[in-house]
Amino acid sequence: MRCSIVARVVLAAAVLSPLLAGCRQDMHNQPKYRAFAHNPFFPDQRASRPLVEGVVARGHLDEDEAFFQGVSNGAPVATNPLGSGLEVLRRGQERFNIYCTPCHDRTGSGEGMIVQRGYKQPPSFHDPRLRAVPDGYFFQVMTNGFATMPGYAAQVPARDRWAIVAYIRALQLSQNATLADVPADERAKLGAAR
Repeated sequence: MRCSIVARVVLAAAVLSPLLAGCRQDMHNQPKYRAFAHNPFFPDQRASRPLVEGVVARGHLDEDEAFFQGVSNGAPVATNPLGSGLEVLRRGQERFNIYCTPCHDRTGSGEGMIVQRGYKQPPSFHDPRLRAVPDGYFFQVMTNGFATMPGYAAQVPARDRWAIVAYIRALQLSQNATLADVPADERAKLGAAR
C-alpha cells in the first residue's frame, strides 16, 4: 500500500512538473512592439523609430551602391570595380567552381551536374545576349537571384561575387576569342609554333 502511495505521488509530480515550469513567462512575454506596429506614445504613432541623428554605422556600412549592389544611377555597372588581374581571376575561378559549376558547369555552358539530373538549364554564358550585358548584370543576378537561380548574397561576399564576374568574362573570352584578340607580339609566337 505504501509503495502505491509513493508511486502515485511520483507520478503526480512527473505529470504536474511541466505545467509548473510553464508558469513563469516573464522572459517569454515581454512588453514590446513589433516592427511597423502602432504606438500611441510617439507623435507620429510609429513603433519603429528612426535612427538618432549622428549615429555611426559599425561593421558593414555597404554604402557604395556600385560595389555592393552592382548598380549606379539605377543601371547595372558597366565594368567590374575589381578589374581582372590574375589574383582576382584565380579567386573568381575558385568561387565559380564551388558555387556555380553545379548548374553552369566549368565552361559556363549551362550543362552542370544538377542540370543533367533534371534541374532547369540556365542559359550559356557564351550566348551573345549574355556576352553583351554589363558586368553589373551578372553581379545583380548572383546577389538577388533570377528565375530558378537563388540569390547568393548570404553565401558569397560582394568582393567574391565581383571576382566571379571577372572569371565569367574570362570564360566568355576563352570560348569566343579570335586571332585578332591576341596581341601582335604573341601572334608571331603562335605562327612560329605551327
